[in-house]
Amino acid sequence: MWIGLLWYFNFVQIPSMPKIPDEQKPAIGKVIAPTALFWFRWAALFTVVSGMILAVLNGYAHQAFTLQAPFRAIGLGMWIALVMAFNVWFIIWPNQQKALGMVEVTPEAKAAAAKLAMQTSRINTMLSIPMLFMMVAQQNGGL
Repeated sequence: MWIGLLWYFNFVQIPSMPKIPDEQKPAIGKVIAPTALFWFRWAALFTVVSGMILAVLNGYAHQAFTLQAPFRAIGLGMWIALVMAFNVWFIIWPNQQKALGMVEVTPEAKAAAAKLAMQTSRINTMLSIPMLFMMVAQQNGGL
């Protein structure tokens, strides 16, 4: 769900916004985006927590987090996921709150927050590719 919503924002919602008539944009900003962002950030947290629980229960958490063989690939994927989750909770979400008007800020701060949220979301989209690759690589022999 987390990666699906990430790709939805970057490949569907953001590119579609200029095509939406101004009178319809409040529906996106006040209804759709806040709901999608709710699921986005909680899916990120669930993914990280469930991944950590899985690593602990299967006995490879320490080896993965310290990038030891044979769990180097999954460890790299886990570190990338942690960076991405940090971005979601501490950069994207606070700035989206400003951009969507959930937090009162000046128009300049709103524009800057929207730009930073979008840039960080795009970084996460790029990071999702090696993260997913590492997750798949581990089950196919690792690094």
